[in-house]
Amino acid sequence: MSDDLFSSRLEGERTSGSAGASAMAPLAVRMRPRTLEEVRGQGDVLKPGSPLRRLIEGQAGAAGPMSAILWGPPGTGKTTLAHLAANSAERRFVELSAITAGVKDVRQAMEEAGRHLAMYGRSTVLFLDEIHRFSKAQQDALLPGVENRTVILVAATTENPSFSVIAPLLSRSVLVTLTSLDDAQIADVIGAALVDERGLDERFTLDDDARDHLVRMAGGDARRALTALEAGAGVATDAGEKTITLAHVEQAMAAAAVRYDRAGDQHYDVASALIKSMRGSDVDAALHYLARMLEAGEDPRFIARRIVIAASEDVGMADPTALQTAVAAMHAVAQIGMPEARIILAQAVVHNAIAPKSNAAYAAINAAIADVRAGRGGAVPPHLRGSGYAGATQLGHGAGYTYTHDEPDGVGPQQFLPDDLLPDADYYHPTSRGWEERLGERWRRLRAAIRGGESAT
Repeated sequence: MSDDLFSSRLEGERTSGSAGASAMAPLAVRMRPRTLEEVRGQGDVLKPGSPLRRLIEGQAGAAGPMSAILWGPPGTGKTTLAHLAANSAERRFVELSAITAGVKDVRQAMEEAGRHLAMYGRSTVLFLDEIHRFSKAQQDALLPGVENRTVILVAATTENPSFSVIAPLLSRSVLVTLTSLDDAQIADVIGAALVDERGLDERFTLDDDARDHLVRMAGGDARRALTALEAGAGVATDAGEKTITLAHVEQAMAAAAVRYDRAGDQHYDVASALIKSMRGSDVDAALHYLARMLEAGEDPRFIARRIVIAASEDVGMADPTALQTAVAAMHAVAQIGMPEARIILAQAVVHNAIAPKSNAAYAAINAAIADVRAGRGGAVPPHLRGSGYAGATQLGHGAGYTYTHDEPDGVGPQQFLPDDLLPDADYYHPTSRGWEERLGERWRRLRAAIRGGESAT
């Protein structure tokens, strides 16, 4: 690729997201924020003095502006913030995609940036989308330019940079974590697009239920919301109507509105039904309520958190692996996202529903907390107190403590509870279900050995 052709391509990429976007550009491109004030969400990373805001406003440290890696879900403004970093400080903007660009393209971009810096004193923002798709060799090619600040790299990724970006590049960049927009922010994005001259310019009105459906199906993704709004407007136009209705939006999105209010009673009712169906071991019912939540656009991370809680509250030690599955699912969902996250959530739901059930650990902590709140629980016995600091021995701390590993059975008689909780403190009552059946007899032997001096074997 010649320098002229390369430069032309870059200039075309530069204007594609600018305020001069043509009327033929997608609505999401036309409505891209032109200033920080138009950006919705990301308040934490854009607050005054933050590294990202300083980069966008053209403020630099002693060594010049830092590069940045933007990590977050789709539609949270990664490309927008990269454009602002270039436009606000009148920098040159170059955009490459890790899907199509190779090492040669990266090196050519670096050479162009060096020439512009030397000839015109104008720095270059290199926006690299989906950097996680770059191999180690391709990321290595970025290092010289980032190291000597020939370019200001703004890289975007939906994958955890700790696993997808090489350490030398991470250490030379500021890591900025972006979050999905909330429902109110998505509604603001839609409202602005309806009236802004760059958007639908008040040519349409939007029914409330259609707006609610757009917000719900967007799942915190502003680009998805605007794409669906534009498609709904197209359906309304074909029908010769100026009001975008729920039917128009459903037709455009090819997805019927699930009767589920994420902010109202149904949000809690369906979530409660999911938990109770898993607790009741009805796999089919649990999967039904999971499907309703997913199809309504519920945040899969919220669902994953509820499954983790249920794994301890309702399954507990009857099957300790249920918690392992649930926690693994929660982390996997955060990394993968929809639609594949539905498979992971389904596995965790099935495990929870099929597993034997015990709420013994849940009941035990509640009973212990009740005693504490009732004022029970005196001073820690002296032999259990910390003795690793000067003066502790003179206070008698640690005196008489029996090191458990020196006991023949690895456990022996010793007081662990405060005086006022002996001898009747009895919180944990293992069930006879699943794995916990084995634990019940073991706990009875241990308790007798600790408090009564009997053998634990």
